[in-house]
Amino acid sequence: MIVRPHQHWFFSIFSWRGSVLPNIMSRLMLNLMLSVGAVILLPYYDSLGLHLTTAPFSLVGIAIAIFLGFRTNTSYARYNEARCLWGMLLITTRSITRQVKGVLPGKDDARLVSQLLTAFSWSLKHQLRGTDARNDLERLLPEPYLTEVLNSPLRTNRILLLLGSWLGEKYRSGQISDIIFADIDRNLGEMAHIQGACERISNTPIPYAYGLILRRTVYFFCTILPFAFVDDLRYLTPLISVFISYTFLSLEYVAEEIEEPFGTAPNDLALDAICTTIEINQLEMNDSHPLPEFKKPDKNYCLS
Repeated sequence: MIVRPHQHWFFSIFSWRGSVLPNIMSRLMLNLMLSVGAVILLPYYDSLGLHLTTAPFSLVGIAIAIFLGFRTNTSYARYNEARCLWGMLLITTRSITRQVKGVLPGKDDARLVSQLLTAFSWSLKHQLRGTDARNDLERLLPEPYLTEVLNSPLRTNRILLLLGSWLGEKYRSGQISDIIFADIDRNLGEMAHIQGACERISNTPIPYAYGLILRRTVYFFCTILPFAFVDDLRYLTPLISVFISYTFLSLEYVAEEIEEPFGTAPNDLALDAICTTIEINQLEMNDSHPLPEFKKPDKNYCLS
């Protein structure tokens, strides 16, 4: 996730770090070379009697803009839903720890629940990113919970099951009432909902054919755009062509990047920072010190 301090509008125009410009620079350079080539070859182009007008490009450009807008909105809807889900996970973990500490005065129960809740968030992050959660689980979970989770093929779900087993044990022993049991179990159900919703977003990409036809159309449009402008704009063709191409290519790139919000691209969700925040909250609620530091953006303003 790109996190930059507020800038004056004039300086923000020239921002390099945190923008998508470095990622599409090669494509813009290709468009620039085509534009320069179109200007150089204009006399030969005229001798063949070939003249492209901007009329069809106006119609196609409007259609592409509409579809790009739809694609960007669809991708952002997935991104926004994912961010809301992880925000809800932070709230739910706080609520469970508060409830446990309120009804069970001993520190051991609250500490164990906090460890499981923290491990759940880190395990879910690794599951969504396809990375190995072993190091974080070894850091967070005590035995015998660690062995049971590591031996499970569905580690995140296993942690949730352990939380449910702990809650059932406390209820059967009479340490918590029916009402408290129902409240905590409702929050555990919310965590299961969050996990399932994240898995749905991760496992259901935008249809490949839709993205492919839009990408092909944008690239083809930007490729032949200079040859339509060169008759009227002449030496201004490179400037105008690159500017229009920048607009279309940037929107296409951003939509593609945030389509999978749980990845590690610069504009994806900062799951490491969210998990660290959950861990800090859990430790502080159990009066554990020192606390880890909150994640901060790197020199490129990227918060992972």
